[in-house]
Amino acid sequence: MTEKVTKIVAQKRAGRYNIYLDGKYAFPISESVMIKFRVFKGMEIDAELQTAMIAADDVSRAYTRALDYLSHQLRTEKEVHDKLRDEEIDEPVIDATMQQLRELRLLNDQQYADAFVRTAKRTSDKGPRVIRQNLRQKGVGEQLIDDALAGQFSPDEQIDNASELARKLAKRYHKQAFKTMQQKVRQGMMTKGFDNDTITAAIASLDLQPDEDEQWQALVTQGTKLWQRNRKYSFRERAMRTKRSLFQKGFMMDEINRFIDEQVADE
Repeated sequence: MTEKVTKIVAQKRAGRYNIYLDGKYAFPISESVMIKFRVFKGMEIDAELQTAMIAADDVSRAYTRALDYLSHQLRTEKEVHDKLRDEEIDEPVIDATMQQLRELRLLNDQQYADAFVRTAKRTSDKGPRVIRQNLRQKGVGEQLIDDALAGQFSPDEQIDNASELARKLAKRYHKQAFKTMQQKVRQGMMTKGFDNDTITAAIASLDLQPDEDEQWQALVTQGTKLWQRNRKYSFRERAMRTKRSLFQKGFMMDEINRFIDEQVADE
């Protein structure tokens, strides 16, 4: 059984049309689908053709949504797929839309990974491990990530970025004991995703050395707080607790003993 197209009415939304069969509203289609199926007034449409046109329109609408999503920034295949799924588009329609986007080279996870790594190394303090984790979350495959890191983030660039991060961390923790500061710098760099070899090379390039006056002042500041906190204990216990806490904070025992001697002299 066939029906005849009796009217084609443009919707308020640009590029969308309502199709009437035998004088009754039947279904909406996009301009691209209308062109693809050469729809015209007086055309006869059977049930099979109507189903094909509606299916093509579903893909057309999904494609339009995907293009809008892609217009703001690069996206991975997973991000586009998840976006269409969140809009409750059927999986077969999503699959067809994704294939169309690939054929038009509008989706390319390798290009995405390359761009992501370039941006991360230039604008952030992230190391390779964190960058890899971020790309994994976006659905990029391991081999693509490997290729992006190898091609966009050379070992020398990693050391340069790691050295800059180490410099910032050393400045942040400069009031800590030198040993503690070194530990915090290393831990901070590991958290940002740099490997042990890169961290060691970066720290070595800074040639960090303790400032004796600064270290003594840091010890006095922290030691004074501890000495006051432990004042309820006997002198022997007070000194022992203060020494232990300062040693755990990374200060040298000779300097700790000097501090304790000064407290004894003051009292």
